[in-house]
Amino acid sequence: MKNILLMIVVMFALAGYTFGECSAADRKALEAFDHAWSVAGDNGDRAALTNILADDYVGLPAMISKTQNIEDAMRAFERNKANPQNRDQFSSDNYMISCTPSTATITHRNVVTTKDGTGGKEETFYSRSVHFLEKRGGKWQAVSSANHGLDDYGVLMYMEHDWNNAYVKRDASWFERNLAADYSGVSSGTARIYSKSAELAELKADKSVTEWAGLSELNIRIDGNTAIVTGINQIKGRDDKNQPMDYRLRFTDSFIKRDGRWQVWASQGTRIP
Repeated sequence: MKNILLMIVVMFALAGYTFGECSAADRKALEAFDHAWSVAGDNGDRAALTNILADDYVGLPAMISKTQNIEDAMRAFERNKANPQNRDQFSSDNYMISCTPSTATITHRNVVTTKDGTGGKEETFYSRSVHFLEKRGGKWQAVSSANHGLDDYGVLMYMEHDWNNAYVKRDASWFERNLAADYSGVSSGTARIYSKSAELAELKADKSVTEWAGLSELNIRIDGNTAIVTGINQIKGRDDKNQPMDYRLRFTDSFIKRDGRWQVWASQGTRIP
């Protein structure tokens, strides 16, 4: 676990160090390249994959060549085509991209939702990919990539960040999916206890605008199918009277693993003077 978290911290640091060389337009184009790579694999587009992967491409840790990678993609495409009801659902997010005029590194989280052999119960798995690119002949090509699964500590870390992003965007669907049915939340302002339905209603009725939310001092403890996450959340934006707001909460979040995935079970925050 410590090694995975250290890798994530190092990647964040490296990304921050090199962002100055990579414009917003560059990062947008590289993210589009990564999405095109995924689409080519999903569609069994051999020609596109041939152009995307460099001839000397190596996939880690199994040292997979370009030819092996493409053939694996073709086999997966044929399996999905023959059995579409059990096809895995794949998405990527949390991109970190750095680049120079001739090299680039793309890292992102992968979210894979699978069904059992009968097409019934769904399970969600998380991993993180790192792709190394070079610009050759005026176009980007992937020269290497590595993928590692996220343990429960990594999953919970991302859930906390996803929670903040959903709050900023007022994305009620995230709360609907990730709050446990018996969720309870304690308001930092009124000490009122909120159920899941009350939390969703409050989110939709809230007239304040959150422009930014950032986490620090995260500490994650896990015991079996339950977990506790503590930390500090800083909120910036404008309140319901359109006045600037900037405050910090020290929070304790409880999670429970049900149906193969972590869900928010309880949450309480205290404002820091």
